[in-house]
This record gives sequence, structure tokens and C-alpha cells, in this order.
Amino acid sequence: LLANRRLSREVEALRQAQEPAREERDLIGRSSAMLTVSKEIALSSGSDATVLITGESGTGKEVVARLIHQHSGRQGPFVAVNCAAIVDTLLESELFGHEKGAFTGAQARKLGKFELAQDGTLFLDEVGELAPLLQAKLLRALQEREFERVGGTQQIATNARVVAATNRDLVAEAQAGRFREDLVYSLDVIHIRMPPLRERMEDIPLLAEALLKRIAERIRKPVPTLTPASLERLQRHDWPGNVRELENLLTQAAVHARTPVITPDLLALTPGAPANAPSPTPTARRVLRTLDQVEAEHVQQVLDHTGGHKGRTCEILGISRPALDRKIDKYGLKLPPR
Repeated sequence: LLANRRLSREVEALRQAQEPAREERDLIGRSSAMLTVSKEIALSSGSDATVLITGESGTGKEVVARLIHQHSGRQGPFVAVNCAAIVDTLLESELFGHEKGAFTGAQARKLGKFELAQDGTLFLDEVGELAPLLQAKLLRALQEREFERVGGTQQIATNARVVAATNRDLVAEAQAGRFREDLVYSLDVIHIRMPPLRERMEDIPLLAEALLKRIAERIRKPVPTLTPASLERLQRHDWPGNVRELENLLTQAAVHARTPVITPDLLALTPGAPANAPSPTPTARRVLRTLDQVEAEHVQQVLDHTGGHKGRTCEILGISRPALDRKIDKYGLKLPPR
């Protein structure tokens, strides 16, 4: 019976998969910051304790989560959920499942991610976006190791290991009353901080080489190389989008390159650290802003671009409507007149 139940869960997980399997990636870099991350992965892999991975967007938090799962020896699957990409009313069912008839449209029982991740790892990306009701239910699942499906009464045990990630300071969020303090403690048993790319610029040559190999396979072209001038230009940019920005930039350059050599003119860097500017000195660095300031400015820019259309804004930002409303209230953003 247990074997059949486990098999049915695996089938359900495959059927519900909404994204193609992502290529496995390793941590790339020899900087002291990345060596520290590698040590933390090794230490946390041998434990079943909950892990909280923090860092800016694009630093590779999901890569770390997958590596923890791969080295943990767990036999179950790695199941990922983006908490900011699903509307709050649907996220509860996505995480905990629902019974037939629990709500309009619930025509059959559905297993949630906690059940599908049995014997494996459940990765909660953007966990800082959870609504208060879901925070309470997640806390109970972590503390009691059991939960109820939506519309159900049966307590279901779970042994899924939870790895969460966020680009927010959850302690500050708790102090501001936007996140449960007790949930912070339950999530932050083991803490891994992913450093932004600007803190490990010495890793850019290795990163660029590895990324270009993967890019070449995707676009079916020979593996391109960077000229010394191109590499120097990459190392003088401040990379607000981190590794994701670097990969997108190299992909664009590789697609437009007519030869297997990427020259500086193919690197369309966004404003930040000008490519032709001299290397910054300790006394000549630009003023750095907090993550909240950067996020507030970006959300406002997208709102202005869409003319205040919240649906299109959510599509561009990759977040749910309630998450957008919370950001508008939090930062006091203004909707442009329509």
C-alpha cells in the first residue's frame, strides 16, 4: 500500500509539472564568498533542518537549494514553488492540496506540494511574499510536521524537508508586522547568504566561460570567446541583476555575434557602472541604495510603463496581484492617471 501510494505521488508530481526540467547547475566560482557558500551546502546537506537562503534576485538561490537536495541523499523529488507567482487564494491549495468539492471547480482531490515532496525537498521561493493566513498554516506544518488539505479534516503527516529562499530581510519584515516572527525562527534554522555578483567580481571569467558553453548549446552555435577588452568591460559593471543579468547579456551577445568572438560592442550593458568609466576607487564609489529602494523604484517604473495596468504589471514583474498591492501600499507608490 505504501509503495503504491508513493508511486501515485510520483505520477501526480510528473503530471502537475508546469515547467520543463531545468538543467542541473553547479556553483561556479573560487572567490572566498563562494567557498563559504559551498561549505554551508556541505554542512546543511547532512541534516534535515530547514534552510533559509537569502540574497538578491539572480544570485542563484534555487541552484543552492537543488544542490542541497542532490547531496542530501533523499529519495523523494525536488519540488519547487514560487510563492510570489501564484495568487494567494490558489497558493494554499498548491501547497497543501484540496479535497473534492472544497471550492467551486474542485472536481477531484488534488495533492499539494507538501505531499508530492514526501521523502524529498520542498523549495519555497520568495517565501517573504506569503499572506498572513498561509504563514500560519506553514508554521504549523513546520512545527507539527502535519497539515490538512483545503476542505479536509484528516491530518496528513509530512517528512518533506523545507528549503526556503527570499530577497527580503525577514527579521525587518517581522519587526514591521508583515511577517510572523515565529515563522522566521522556524525557517531560519540554517542560514545561507548568496553574495551578489559585485562582491565576487573575480569569478566573472569562470562564470562567463561556463555560461557561454551552455548558451552555445541552446542557440546551436560554436562556443564563443570573450576578447580581453570584453572581459574587462564585464568586470567593471556593477551587475544589479547579478548572474541572471550576466547570462542574459551573454546570450544576447552570442546570438548577435557573427564570429565566435564577442567584442565589447556586442555587450549592451544597462546603466550602472559605465563601461568606459575608470575602475572605481574606495573614495569614488557610487552611492549604494537599499534593496527596498531599488525595488520601489523598479515597481514604480513598471507601473508607469503599463499606465497603471496592474495585470500587465504583474506579468512583467512575475508576481501575483495581492503581492503587487502589498508593494504599492508598502512603498506608497502612485498609479499613473489612465
